[in-house]
Amino acid sequence: MSFLKSSLSLYKAAGQRVGAVFAAPTKTQMQFLMLGAGALLLTAGLSGVAHAASSGSDGVEIDYNDDKIASAVKAMFTFLEGSFGALIMVVAGLGAIMSAAFGQYKAALGCLVVAVGAFILRSFVFTFFNTDSIDSAQ
Repeated sequence: MSFLKSSLSLYKAAGQRVGAVFAAPTKTQMQFLMLGAGALLLTAGLSGVAHAASSGSDGVEIDYNDDKIASAVKAMFTFLEGSFGALIMVVAGLGAIMSAAFGQYKAALGCLVVAVGAFILRSFVFTFFNTDSIDSAQ
């Protein structure tokens, strides 16, 4: 009889905890729930890629065409290397000078980063990413 009472009280306590989680979850409980949901989504999403690498006729073949993305990136590079890029650099440079003159050195540094970033963006992209499709984009 003691075993039945202890199991019944344990069941009741577990039910109260689950009810409290559903009624008013704490931050830690929600973080744990989001971690579990993220792990579940990753597991479900990556299982198809894992099976695609297997040999045989049942493997999934991934066909990815990035021509449109390469065309959009090439258009953005055209704008940034033309008069629009010059405008961005001039405005950011003037913003840096004005910010430094008024003592806003953090803002001036941010403006300088924007100006230099507009100048060397193509070099960064070509250094760190596969740019074969960007070079051949129409």
